Amino acid sequence: MDWKLEVVPIPVADVEKAKQFYSEQLGFVVDHDTQISPDVRVVQLTPPGSACSVVIGAATGTPPGSVRGLQLVVPDIDAARAELAGRGVEVSVVKHYEKDGSLAEGKGERWNSFVFFSDLDGNGWILQERPTGE
Repeated sequence: MDWKLEVVPIPVADVEKAKQFYSEQLGFVVDHDTQISPDVRVVQLTPPGSACSVVIGAATGTPPGSVRGLQLVVPDIDAARAELAGRGVEVSVVKHYEKDGSLAEGKGERWNSFVFFSDLDGNGWILQERPTGE
């Protein structure tokens, strides 16, 4: 039996502004935008190349900005960072974890290069570089 994570809910305060951020600034594809009732709107978006989508909305059961550690894996951390920065996303410099667990600037060894950013509500995202061919 396959168990596939396909949708992650992301709580946001303003669905329209969040939709614009995720689609225009992050480059996620809008799968659907459905107004279920006057108070409930669901927008599903998928990162390019991903099998998992996010659903943004105000009625996710958690406060806007409370999600942390959402991770996107990319083949080239520098190119991904430059792409997001070019779209106006406030991103950190490339960082890596030292042996003591602290973060330091610059690329690390395999699987140890990260960029951090947040959406408009403060939900925290991480880009991680995947070594080529893995």
